Amino acid sequence: MERKLIISPSPHIHDNVTTQRLMRDVIIALLPAFLVSAYFFGVNTLLVTLVSIAVCTGTEWALQKYVLKIRPTISDLSAALTGLLLAMNLPSGIPLYIVAIGAVFAIGVVKISFGGLGSNLFNPAIAGRIFLLISFPVAMTSWTLPSAGFFATDAATGATPLAIMSHGLADGHTPQQIMAEHGFSYFHMLFGQIGGSFGEVSALALLLGFAYLLIRKVITWHIPVTIFLTVAIFTGIFWLINPSKYPDPLFHLLTGGLILGAIFMATDYVTSPMLKTGAVIYAVGIGILTCVIRYWGAFPEGISFAILIMNATVPLINMYLKPKRFGKK
Repeated sequence: MERKLIISPSPHIHDNVTTQRLMRDVIIALLPAFLVSAYFFGVNTLLVTLVSIAVCTGTEWALQKYVLKIRPTISDLSAALTGLLLAMNLPSGIPLYIVAIGAVFAIGVVKISFGGLGSNLFNPAIAGRIFLLISFPVAMTSWTLPSAGFFATDAATGATPLAIMSHGLADGHTPQQIMAEHGFSYFHMLFGQIGGSFGEVSALALLLGFAYLLIRKVITWHIPVTIFLTVAIFTGIFWLINPSKYPDPLFHLLTGGLILGAIFMATDYVTSPMLKTGAVIYAVGIGILTCVIRYWGAFPEGISFAILIMNATVPLINMYLKPKRFGKK
């Protein structure tokens, strides 16, 4: 039997929406980006994904059955979705044992130890990625460059456009010179021909998944669009002030894990605010922190850290922006 969502105290509004249906819709929305990544990065994409999903699902089943002594809930697909999202935040050539470690941490430490689905403070996939980035920095920053063909074996590694841009600017080059030298184009960023984690390489595929989630009413536009606008405005101001030092807003929107994080992880029901006003505040915070980390932080990417930090503020946001009590004028 499918588990029904329990989202608030009485009075309850009954619907045919289930956790399993929501998770399935998000998985379907991720498929276009996954297929594009499989084409460019080859069979390693499938191996990393299978290991991540299998270990996430197995860890949840084992902990619930043998530690918590409750009925396992892996049929709701939430663990499988965590595994898929974690995999899509990793380099396609990362050793599989590191993938397994991240999956155990995401489920065992971040999700189950807080009480399981609906109780975790942080997004498990994001926390798993950051844990691996801190623990295995070399493996987590050895990005496979895309090549055409699922069975391609001559994989090469290189830096992401964000890292290349950051290093180039530090060496005194302009954004225009860096993009020309490395052959970056917005066409490549849209369709997937750039280095990075295999879930971030095709902006167009991710936006197609965003449209699907909106049509299915799984998420609303407020958090992703607010993040995009905040990043565009913040980076646009700096670009207008000094275009020879700062890349234009479109570069920031199309590179890194911004689109993946804004659409598929910042919108997590459990770790995002309940009300739309709170969601906008939360999203603005994510957008600003992402830009601050990209400009002045130690890492060229910032969306993962920004989401994790803002996850911690959600209880405070919900406390000060409470919904009106039923029957209260």
